[in-house]
Amino acid sequence: MRLPRIDIDIGKVAHNIQQLKTLYGSKGIKIIGVTKVVGGHPAIAKVFIENGIQILADSRIENIIKMRKSGICAQYLLLRTPSLSQIEEVVIHAHISLNTELIVLKELSKYALKNNILHKVILMVELGDLREGIMPVDIDHAVKEVLELKGLSLIGIGTNLACFGGISPDDSKMKELSSIAIHLEGKFKISLTIISGGNSANYYWFKSSKNVERINNLRIGESVFLGRETLCRIPIPGLFTDVFTLVAEVIESKIKPSQPYGKVYQNANGKIKKFKKKGSINRAILAIGRQDVVVSGITPRQNISILEASSDHVVVDNTESDLKIGDTIEFDLNYSALLRVLNSSYITKNILTFNECKSVL
Repeated sequence: MRLPRIDIDIGKVAHNIQQLKTLYGSKGIKIIGVTKVVGGHPAIAKVFIENGIQILADSRIENIIKMRKSGICAQYLLLRTPSLSQIEEVVIHAHISLNTELIVLKELSKYALKNNILHKVILMVELGDLREGIMPVDIDHAVKEVLELKGLSLIGIGTNLACFGGISPDDSKMKELSSIAIHLEGKFKISLTIISGGNSANYYWFKSSKNVERINNLRIGESVFLGRETLCRIPIPGLFTDVFTLVAEVIESKIKPSQPYGKVYQNANGKIKKFKKKGSINRAILAIGRQDVVVSGITPRQNISILEASSDHVVVDNTESDLKIGDTIEFDLNYSALLRVLNSSYITKNILTFNECKSVL
């Protein structure tokens, strides 16, 4: 199989989905499966559906279209506020969208009526992380306007935390969102079916809260794919953290000095790099680079250390492992590295079938 590649253990994905579904379901919270990091890969989307997840969410309408064309039958949620330039595509291909702007909602209404579609919307509320969201003081006005728009159905409210500003979705934030939901239902005589409290960062709030208030939904991606919560990136007990394995090939292996020699200027990454003086070392070059992966986000499983990388090469200290030409190195990835790899056309995506997967726990 062509290298570099990323191996994807479908059995471990299924296991993590089931564990998280059971965990959050114990307090009445349903999860939406977020497919954006995997680029809407149909084989992975299918695993969500097979394990009882009814709503799939992605930030790119292109990924939603890909999953639908692949025959993945689900309710589709567009995570990112719809662009005005893509409104009709959103209405046709996404059943639900997260929204913050009235001008966008009015366009959604226009195209929903044009296509004879009832488009569902969730209004996002700003609770301090300062990415997307309507300020709480303005939410009454926004709801009043949306309820008057034909072709749209307001099904819930939500918030996003721990993404832009790193703000924790703690008990006070979840109580605030719950209070806003209760207020809106009372004032406008409506029933909100989805109160979406956040994402994989909500794990510690969930574990410590005896009462989850009105929160009945979370949008989960990273915990499924990396087995971690996202405030501190600590593994969640019972989940696999090695669903993905990045495999890169050695294309050069030579004994060379540990420090470059000659006049020093910026390297290809615009940095003036300093290297430790260690005498001669065994240096290996891998056929992968910054164009393919966020190099700072990968951790080798073999006994090597990354020295530096350019767009097409990763250079490692190979002294302890003595890898030869054609040998391969395996890496674990963090979320940023995984996002880049899975959306790189130069990385082979190798879906391991259930028969090929290692046994789970």
